[in-house]
Amino acid sequence: MGKVTATAERTIDAPADRVRGLVADYSEARPKILTEQYRDYEVTEGGKGAGTVAKWKLQATSKRVRDVAATVTEPEPGTLVETDANSSMVTTWTVREAGDGGKRSLVRVETSWDGAGGIGGFFEKTFAPGGLKRIYDGVLAKLEEQARVSS
Repeated sequence: MGKVTATAERTIDAPADRVRGLVADYSEARPKILTEQYRDYEVTEGGKGAGTVAKWKLQATSKRVRDVAATVTEPEPGTLVETDANSSMVTTWTVREAGDGGKRSLVRVETSWDGAGGIGGFFEKTFAPGGLKRIYDGVLAKLEEQARVSS
């Protein structure tokens, strides 16, 4: 069993503070940026940043649905960590200034988990990161749209 990691990044034409606020807003902004692969999304505690607890179903493939129950921490400003109570999955959202006098942001989302062993683990490590990256690319595109709307 090895660690499996999926990563996506996007530069967004909006200040980092605005983008951080959207990423940390699990109640209002998050439902607007999630793609169709996310179902039954619900905030059960909090709603803004650290201390938030949310749950959803992630339909990674037609056969693979993951029940996620995430608790959010903020180990440092600009970084939110979602730790799934139902698995080893941890997702880290990082928002940093990306130049242009603070008018642009670099958003990175990275998820890692303990993969399966054997041949199934080989296929998981080979194909899951690309599939999850495609999902995150869609989420980041919607985040960029929301950043423009909220300007």
